[in-house]
Amino acid sequence: MKKYIIAIVCVFIILFCVSSMSYEQQTIVPTLQNVLEDQPFYHLLSKIHVSYWGQTISVETRGYYYFVEFLVRKGLHFVGFGLIGVLFYLTYRKFRLKFATIFAIMSTFIVASLDEYRQTLVEGRTGVFQDVLLDTAGAVCFVFLFKIWLVLVDVYNERSIRKAQGNL
Repeated sequence: MKKYIIAIVCVFIILFCVSSMSYEQQTIVPTLQNVLEDQPFYHLLSKIHVSYWGQTISVETRGYYYFVEFLVRKGLHFVGFGLIGVLFYLTYRKFRLKFATIFAIMSTFIVASLDEYRQTLVEGRTGVFQDVLLDTAGAVCFVFLFKIWLVLVDVYNERSIRKAQGNL
């Protein structure tokens, strides 16, 4: 249990540091311009339009590299907070809480809300409720996928034990 709490604290520290950075400090556009010089999947990406904060985000409206950066940043929101949700779930499970899944998702929602609020205090950053929803969706998906994985591992282990017992 200690390791999960330490992991959560470490994630909070990283989250605090990242949320404290301005957009200019975080941007990956120059790296994308070097790595994706040939603009791979341009035609595919140019067909995607995302409604975000009352605006349409696309290759057409932002340009290729800024759109790819948008997708990467939002993908990191989803995955990062999905992993935070799993850490919360594991911690609550260790405490044997009856509704560990619900508590994990609610905790992730609270952390995401605080993170977005924190961003409003940083010059050049904005806190957007849509990101809180995206973060929470990541937690919901990751926690449920993790629970499914746990069930599959249990079924596999049970079959392995039965098979071993049958061979005795």
